[in-house]
Amino acid sequence: MVANTLWGWLNRWKKANWQRRGKPIWAAEIWQDIAARVEKLTVKVRHVDAHVSKSQANEEHHNNGQVDKAAKVKVSQVDLDWQHKGEVFLARWAHDASGHQGRDATYRWACDRGVDLTMDNISQVIHNCETCAAIKQAKRVKPLWYGGRWLKYRYGEAWQIDYITLPQTRQGKRYVLTMVEATTGWLETYPVPHATARNTILGLEKQVLWRHGTPERIESDNGTHFKNGLINTLAREHGIEWIYHIPYHAPAAGKVERCNGLLKTALKALGGGTFKNWELNLAKATWMVNTRGSINRAGPAQSEPLHTVDGDKVPVVHMKGILGKTVWINPTSSKGRPIRGIVFAQGPGSTWWVMQKDGETRCIPQGDLILSEN
Repeated sequence: MVANTLWGWLNRWKKANWQRRGKPIWAAEIWQDIAARVEKLTVKVRHVDAHVSKSQANEEHHNNGQVDKAAKVKVSQVDLDWQHKGEVFLARWAHDASGHQGRDATYRWACDRGVDLTMDNISQVIHNCETCAAIKQAKRVKPLWYGGRWLKYRYGEAWQIDYITLPQTRQGKRYVLTMVEATTGWLETYPVPHATARNTILGLEKQVLWRHGTPERIESDNGTHFKNGLINTLAREHGIEWIYHIPYHAPAAGKVERCNGLLKTALKALGGGTFKNWELNLAKATWMVNTRGSINRAGPAQSEPLHTVDGDKVPVVHMKGILGKTVWINPTSSKGRPIRGIVFAQGPGSTWWVMQKDGETRCIPQGDLILSEN
C-alpha cells in the first residue's frame, strides 16, 4: 500500500482534496505530511519478492527483512496499562462530578450510577486532586474567628460580608455577595450584576435574614455598597450593629476573605480551570465550601445549638449530632428518590433547615431525615 501510495495515489488524493469517492481518506493528515516531505526528496519505489526461502534470498530481500523488522512495534513500547488508566480516569470523573467528596461518598455516588470503581483508584485520585488539596490546606489554617470577639455570639448573630468580582455572564451577573456566619464559617452567596447597596440589602434579606434570623452584628469594608444611607436605614430598623474595617485587611476580615478564596478555587475547579459557567456552578461551589474539610473547622455541629423563630431565640432539642451533618431527605412520593443535603440550623418545632446540593434550602420535619453514614 505504501509503495502504491508513493508511486501514484498521493497525487490523485491531493487533486481530490484528500478524498476518495467523496469521503476523506484514512489518516489524511499523515499522508499530507508525507506528500510534503516527498516533494523535497527523491523517492525510489521498487518491487521486491518478500516471501522467498533464505537460500534464494539476495541482498535486496535481506534489506526488505530489515525494513520489516524496523517497522514493527516492540512489545515494550505498547502501553499495557491502558485498562488501569481508564479506571483512574473514571474515578477522577466521578470525584469531580460528585462535588469532590471523600472516598466512601465518591464510591457510593458512582455505585448509584452504575459505575464500577475500586477504593484504591478513588483514593489515588483524591490524593492527587489539586482542588481538594487547596481547600484542605486552607481549612487547616486556624481561622481568625476562633475565640476572641466571637465567643459572645451564638449561631446566626454575627456575619462578615464582602463582594468578589468574576467574569461577566450573558445574564449580566459579574459580582457575588459573600456572607459568612461568624461562629461556624457557614457561607451564603448571592450573584448580582452590580455591587450596590440595594443588591446588598436584597442578598442579606434572602440569604441571611429569612434563613438564619436577624443578626446582631455585620462586618464589612467601607465601600459605597456597604457604607450607604440605605444600609444605615436597614441596620437601624433591624437593630443591627454594622462594623466597618479596612478593605483587604486580613486580620479584620479573615473569615470572609478565606471563604472568598475557597469559593473561587471551587468555581475554577468546576469550570475546568477557568470561571466558565460560574453562575451555574455557584450553588454547587458554595455547597463544596460548606462541606469540604468540616472536620477542621467549627461547623454548625460545634456551635451553640440555638436558632431564631419569629425573632426569638429557641433552644435546639438535644440532637447535636445532626447539625452540620449530611442527611438524606425522604421523597414525598413512593416513586421519588431521596435528596442529599446538609443540616445547618433548627427550624420551628421538630424541624431542621437543610441546604440541598443544588443550593435550595428547605425546612424538613425530623422524621423525614435519614442521617448519612459519611
